[in-house]
Amino acid sequence: MKRAIFLTLFISLTQSQAFDYDTTTWFKGNTHTHSLWSDGNDFPEMIIDWYKSRGYDFLALTDHNILQEGDKWMDLEAIKKRQRALGRDAVSKCVARFGEDWIQWETRKEKKGIVMKTLGQCRAEFEELGKFYLLPAEEVSNSASKKPVHINALNISGVVPAVKDDEATVADVMQQSFQAIEDHGKKSGKPILAHLNHPNFQWAVTADDLAKVALGGYMEIYNGHPGINHLGDATRPGDVKIWDIANTIRIAEMKTSPLYGVATDDSHTYHGGDVSPGRGWIVVGADELGGDALINAMKAGKFYASSGVEIESIHFDDNNGKLFVKMKPVEGVTYSTEFIGTRKGYDASAENTGIGEVFASVEGNNAAFKIPDDALYLRATINSSRKHPNPSYQGQKEQAWVQPVGWKK
Repeated sequence: MKRAIFLTLFISLTQSQAFDYDTTTWFKGNTHTHSLWSDGNDFPEMIIDWYKSRGYDFLALTDHNILQEGDKWMDLEAIKKRQRALGRDAVSKCVARFGEDWIQWETRKEKKGIVMKTLGQCRAEFEELGKFYLLPAEEVSNSASKKPVHINALNISGVVPAVKDDEATVADVMQQSFQAIEDHGKKSGKPILAHLNHPNFQWAVTADDLAKVALGGYMEIYNGHPGINHLGDATRPGDVKIWDIANTIRIAEMKTSPLYGVATDDSHTYHGGDVSPGRGWIVVGADELGGDALINAMKAGKFYASSGVEIESIHFDDNNGKLFVKMKPVEGVTYSTEFIGTRKGYDASAENTGIGEVFASVEGNNAAFKIPDDALYLRATINSSRKHPNPSYQGQKEQAWVQPVGWKK
């Protein structure tokens, strides 16, 4: 099938295939959360406190089409309606954590409400140099033909407007939004990164869409929200399979670089209903903890995605094509590492035939594998024997995903 390339291939110029994390500092963070500033059900300061107190190094609050800046007042009754469970009062919890004087009460139009804390106020309260960082971000919530095309923009300095076009294709809107985010970064003079969110949410984004837009180089391969169809269904591939299909098309047919995979929480609910913080995250190998350093490291591919597995080191030897992965030992937990890729002779007429083939499965805390001579790329999925403590789907076990390597050859 003929596929058009949109724009020039920026990603192939910025992504690197040779990396070694052995001497790099690791920073754990989540790049997809929601608060009362959009459709979450808790205060931003409570959400930030949750992540910081549990050992995260950075967090991005990604409310829909807004930054946590300026005036945001919310009716108390509207806050209560989002709680979804009796006895789980967001206001009482916030007062218990920060004290009576923390809440800024204000009556507007004869309704009692609360003025939300801004990102700046939260940074003053929570950020610590070298210990915890808040990454300015937004979920740019686009739509194409009434389908959701959501893209998270990280390390931004202002709101990036969403694209809503009922006549446009998903690929067209993705292209427009990625371009708008790219332009925003150029104007700000700061490195930014955009990742496509939950492709299977309402079955909106296909692997073919992801392959078409060369400017988009990152996608969620795991999202902790239970309603995003992570595993696919009988006729549609799951998120990780979409990753392999899109990467096969990009490398073999589009002659561009693969997508890098991100894991996130996409947390909306913090009390009542499906409480989702802590389900997925990324770990970035950066020189320091700050927005520019984190984004530059991710652009170089120096990060992995996880839903629970902790990796001690990753090394890819560009000379012999061998990928080494070492997991952190956990008592009573075993690991199986699948080395995955697609061979050059895959059947292009049947999307899933030979795509995302498991070349080898290696047991133990240490795993290594040499990329086959006829492979387009090599990546790794680490499967743990331990059940996920807060699963987003039935039978879920902890995993980690290592980015594709070897594709430049």
